[in-house]
Amino acid sequence: MWLKPEEVLLKNALKLWVTQKSSCYFILQRRRGHGEAGGRLTGRLVGALDAVLDSSARVAPFRILLQVPGSQVYSSIACGELLSGSDVYWAIATGATLEEINQHWDWLEQNLLHTLSVFDNKDDIASFVKGKVKALIAEETSSRLAELEEEPEKFREALVKFEARFNFPEAEKLVTYYSCCCWKGRVPRQGWLYLSTNHLCFYSFLLGKELKLVVPWVDIQKLERTSNVFLTDTIRITTQNKERDFSMFLNLHEVFKIMEQLADVTLRRLLDNEGFDLDPDLQEPSQITKRDLEARAQNEFFRAFFRLPRREKLHAVVDCSLWTPFSRCHTAGRMFTSDSYICFASKEDSCCNVILPLREVVSIEKMEDTSLLPNPIIVSIRSKMAFQFIELKDRDSLVEGLLVRLKQVHADHPVHYNTSRDEDMTSPMFHSTSMCSDHKFGDLEMVSSPNSGDSGTEKIPWLSPAALITSCRWSASQSPDASMSREQIKISLWNDHFVEYGRTVCMFRTEKIRKLVAMGIPESLRGKLWLLFSDAVTELACHPGYYNSLVEASMGKCCLVTEEIERDLHRSLPEHPAFQNETGIAALRRVLTAYAHRNPKIGYCQSMNILTSVLLLYAKEEEAFWLLVAVCERMLPDYFSHRVIGAQVDQSVFEELIKERLPELAEHMHDLTALAPISLSWFLTLFLSIMPLESAVNVVDCFFYDGIKAIFQLGLAVLEANAEDLCSSKDDGQALMVLSRFLDHIKNEDSPGPPIGSHHAFFSDDQEPHPVTDIADLIRDSYEKFGDRSVAQIEHLRCKHRVRVLQGHEDITKQNVLRVVIPDVSILPEDLEELYDLFKREHMMSCYWERPRPLAPRHDPSRPYAEQYRIDARQFAHLFQLVSPWTCGAHTQILAQRTFRLLDDNVDHLIEFKAFVSCLDIMYNGEMNEKIKLLYRLHIPPALTENDQDSQSPLKNPLLSTSRPLVLGKSNGDADYQKQLKQMIKDLAKEKDKTEKELPKMSQREFIQFCKTLYSMFHEDPEENNLYQAIATVTTLLLQIGEVGQLHSSSGSCSQECGEGLQASALSPEQDSVFAEADTATIPQDSHAFPEEAEGDWTVSLEHILASLLTEQPLVNFFEKPLDIKSKLENAKTNQYNLKTVEMSRQSQPELKLRTAEQDGGSLSRVGHTKAQPTVSWVISP
Repeated sequence: MWLKPEEVLLKNALKLWVTQKSSCYFILQRRRGHGEAGGRLTGRLVGALDAVLDSSARVAPFRILLQVPGSQVYSSIACGELLSGSDVYWAIATGATLEEINQHWDWLEQNLLHTLSVFDNKDDIASFVKGKVKALIAEETSSRLAELEEEPEKFREALVKFEARFNFPEAEKLVTYYSCCCWKGRVPRQGWLYLSTNHLCFYSFLLGKELKLVVPWVDIQKLERTSNVFLTDTIRITTQNKERDFSMFLNLHEVFKIMEQLADVTLRRLLDNEGFDLDPDLQEPSQITKRDLEARAQNEFFRAFFRLPRREKLHAVVDCSLWTPFSRCHTAGRMFTSDSYICFASKEDSCCNVILPLREVVSIEKMEDTSLLPNPIIVSIRSKMAFQFIELKDRDSLVEGLLVRLKQVHADHPVHYNTSRDEDMTSPMFHSTSMCSDHKFGDLEMVSSPNSGDSGTEKIPWLSPAALITSCRWSASQSPDASMSREQIKISLWNDHFVEYGRTVCMFRTEKIRKLVAMGIPESLRGKLWLLFSDAVTELACHPGYYNSLVEASMGKCCLVTEEIERDLHRSLPEHPAFQNETGIAALRRVLTAYAHRNPKIGYCQSMNILTSVLLLYAKEEEAFWLLVAVCERMLPDYFSHRVIGAQVDQSVFEELIKERLPELAEHMHDLTALAPISLSWFLTLFLSIMPLESAVNVVDCFFYDGIKAIFQLGLAVLEANAEDLCSSKDDGQALMVLSRFLDHIKNEDSPGPPIGSHHAFFSDDQEPHPVTDIADLIRDSYEKFGDRSVAQIEHLRCKHRVRVLQGHEDITKQNVLRVVIPDVSILPEDLEELYDLFKREHMMSCYWERPRPLAPRHDPSRPYAEQYRIDARQFAHLFQLVSPWTCGAHTQILAQRTFRLLDDNVDHLIEFKAFVSCLDIMYNGEMNEKIKLLYRLHIPPALTENDQDSQSPLKNPLLSTSRPLVLGKSNGDADYQKQLKQMIKDLAKEKDKTEKELPKMSQREFIQFCKTLYSMFHEDPEENNLYQAIATVTTLLLQIGEVGQLHSSSGSCSQECGEGLQASALSPEQDSVFAEADTATIPQDSHAFPEEAEGDWTVSLEHILASLLTEQPLVNFFEKPLDIKSKLENAKTNQYNLKTVEMSRQSQPELKLRTAEQDGGSLSRVGHTKAQPTVSWVISP
């Protein structure tokens, strides 16, 4: 076990210990007298002394010492001893004490020995090793119980530390934590890794230095296990600009799996919500636990392995053995039970798999427990077969749960025996679960209607009564006798197999059936076996009449999807006779339209027409529909969506497999994405679009039996067969032509019909004969050379590459948005990238910790690039406070709200990145007139509203008190401004651009708000006093301009109603205040004292304001001085999380938030008292 480092003085201990191993930093020693048959007197004395001491005082027989060069003091960091029942992390073999200490020694050599060489200071070495060992002790203690939930005290302690160190809102749920090292260059930092629902966090405090690292899962572009020069196994996290390595985990495999699950769940929840439905247990991120993630991983493996519907939830996985009559023994494996299935998978891969839909199960019974058959149960199914499982742990509760679900399934989908006909179970056209076209299941039929047995085509005349291929069978003269004889041989082999292994969906699936499938399924059995292998037969049986109702509901409707379907109908296998008439085209139209109606999320995607055409050739129309459902929703998940994410993920997995299995080809073709134009169609159409049809259907056979694994291995076999030509190709175009020609010359010698060429082939050269490849040989080679990949390995690769593909789409979105924005703004591209990241992160933080609001929808990848990320008013206010140069203290929030209303052109309460950046560009890089124009627009409608939350001077109350008039100071005496003002107005009128839309004039209320904003912007500026003096002069000028216009328009009447508004006198020292306290006793209470029409007559225009501001050099300097956005961006990256956390805390304490708002509101009214020479005093109405 690991020990808390204790000092050991070797001078007095040399005689008691014998050194067994040593290195530069560590010494392994054995206690004298231990393990010695004879030994000297010293050893005997030490051994006797240890023997007579009680167990608590005995010294461990082995120990490891940390050796610090140049020091006589050693630290004992690990010891090993033989104690029965000792609870240590390392496993101890009975009586083998040396094995335990060697395990510790090996761990030190692998994880620490090479690391210590990077330290220059011996004290640093000692501190690092001691810290690491203490962390190992802590983790050993915390890992004695399997689940963190079983040890709430320790998890609660870690949670408290996590919250204190990272200060996240309460909604950020800690999932688990580990002790590890984070590498910074060549230097490791020992600390704690915290994995939460939205972030990966690392904390270290070593040698007086604190390190905090926060990485959002949505920023991770690559997550992989790798090695470096010091360690053999590390976890590498790659983000946009950095790579970080974590190592020295006690259980690295477990940590990596949890990381993968968290990254996958978070990225798909936030970036791929278009085609991703979360498990119910993961719908609420704040409730995710480590156990939930492990259950999800097991669920996904279960559904992928047996290719079951996504709705299936796994209930139990138990070890057991199944009686396999074909081998006359019990086969060890595992039983999986879910909502509607009992499944079995042998421990030996591909030895035996069984899928038992509960709908097919008649009874589940416990048998007598014997020594030969321990804990047995019998599962009987309708096709007169029984499955015997033994060695089941907790058999009673397992059977009880199965019986409950069996009863529920039978209640939802009732069946009854049909004794009116005697089925010939040995016929090739067997009537069993596979004969779903007649809706018969052995001696059973579905209870759907009184006449369900013969209601098919009579009630629905448009429904195709048989597979299309039966209506265009070739005559015997058109088909060679040899091909027909081979077809009969295949049928005979399949009949023999059915007798021994079963003929329904519940058949034993072994390596033998895989070999039969690889040879090619007989055409007469193809459609039925596709239904069985995909389990579409169960879906068909459980939904009688469903397809018919979909067709009736969707027929006659016209929309974008139906237009796309109509456009592609005649492009689907046009070379095949079945689709050269209206019968085949109409069936294809009905199936595609019905599926689009069933699943509007997918609707219709190109390549679905080709796949559906082939399904209709070998299956009846309703069967073809359910086969399409199985392919689109289970077997090829996320393939047929707006962004075909699933196909891109598998394409990326395929490229990695090429690098692994065909390294020479990968080395020659430096960019494997060059193969994507042709290989992507292999996955989307299952080789149907680039291979002759009679050959491609054999590929589809393998796909329905083995899933996507068959496409991967066949693709590798195709590349291997052409590796030499591909390596000698001069460019990507030539390589693609090599592959296209090869695929176009793949033949099926066993096909009973005439060959039908590939209409979709890229290239065909009739002048040069090309060697012909038989599809059976190619498939056999693919299984022999590349068939060793398991479903678990493929799912792991998919999870790994899904992160890369989703992040690739995010990069494309970012590049497209920036490409549109860059020409219109003056902000540097690198700063625009930082702004985009801040904008996106603000959106994401609301997704992390807030419940979805109707005004702030989540990321929608189906929208145009510029509209995929949008923010609402609250999120905009955060960003405005962080990056805007116009920060006005407590007034900033009000200005942000007005800016948002101005930018929200379509009044949907959301703005896009382009609008946000365009506004910032004016603030930072605009000319003075552009900045003033923006400020002007922020203080007129729609930016300024009657309900504006400016607590200092509500717009519904009078802004200028007539009882206490506004006092204006004049620095140049009683100069007459009239001529100067008239001349300014004339000059501006001449220069005004007539083509530009004229902005409305600003009222007195709006002007006061405008002045308040300017005053707030000048606060804490180095030229603050000069700016106050200048703005006072400008305000005086503008108020007189407004008065002149008011007098001119109302002939003095409005002035009499409003009272004396202005008096030309110098400010007295007592009036040294910007916002003077309102004399409430003198404010008229009668609202009629301020008629609306009188106030509306006082106006100033943008030209007035701009001309007045240009007269003061300090104001010109202020608006024209260069502004640095980089410092703002750096500060924003640091404080964005803190600002959000503070806001979330305030939301959780409404009264604190209210009190804070009141304090902020009062601060603005007091700020003017600190200035020496203000020249304007405003009386603000309460």
